[in-house]
Amino acid sequence: MNINVRVVNAFVDGDRGGNPAGVILGADGLSTAEKLWIASKVGLSETAFVSSSKHAAFKLEFFTPTRQIAHCGHATVAAFALLRQLGRVGEGWTSKETTDGNREIFIKGDMAFMEQRKPEYRRLDDDPLLLKAIMVALGIKSYQFADGIWPTQVTTGGAFLILPLIDQAQVAGLKPNHEALARLSEYLDLIGFYAFSPDTLGPQRAAGARMFAPYYGITEEAATGMAAGALACFLHDYMGVPGERLLIEQGYLMHPPSPSVIAVDLQLDGQRIERLMVGGRTQMMGELNLQL
Repeated sequence: MNINVRVVNAFVDGDRGGNPAGVILGADGLSTAEKLWIASKVGLSETAFVSSSKHAAFKLEFFTPTRQIAHCGHATVAAFALLRQLGRVGEGWTSKETTDGNREIFIKGDMAFMEQRKPEYRRLDDDPLLLKAIMVALGIKSYQFADGIWPTQVTTGGAFLILPLIDQAQVAGLKPNHEALARLSEYLDLIGFYAFSPDTLGPQRAAGARMFAPYYGITEEAATGMAAGALACFLHDYMGVPGERLLIEQGYLMHPPSPSVIAVDLQLDGQRIERLMVGGRTQMMGELNLQL
């Protein structure tokens, strides 16, 4: 069986960078084992498998090279941008079915947005041994954290550990121990570790970040929609960053860099976040074919 994989870069910054995702349409007949094999051969951080759904417009399943995950921001944006390009969806609202329930999708112009749920927080400053293990795994000291603000686990559909550092130099200088981070991810049931500072290389952006998810086979990722949504909530609720749309910069500090920008629209009731929509622009990169 021939498997056609489109490669779409999501969250591009202008006409460059972004995070590549594999997108496979018409995946109804593929087994879970076959999807995992395909994702491992594609070799990107995530591959989206799009099939028919009785509960939403489409069913999306996401696989890293090593395992299935419930949600993926950049692969969702990539998949719906491709569906829009092929004329299978129009502008406005649509939806996706996932293993964790349905989510709304909004398409406007050349941008696609995915729904995330209101945030849940778990602070780690009351567990000094765990906090120390995290710091050792990332090669950081306590003085590198933003003053009075500690690492916090944030969940808006997937759990990430948000790490507030004082400046871009601290974020750029991280030297993660991926084996240790993978063990911590399993222990805490995390997708990954999202380190950021308020310094950015582009204008009018709220934070610049890096993301590590070695438990899922991702040493570092150029753009992470789920993590950016969690970070935007943290910026609003813990750091008082104003605005209903926050732009998160990622990928600039990778080697080699892949500049990315993620737009997070917070839907507020007063100052309380009720839900959020995370999106960005995409760029088609090409296709590959696999024999199953």
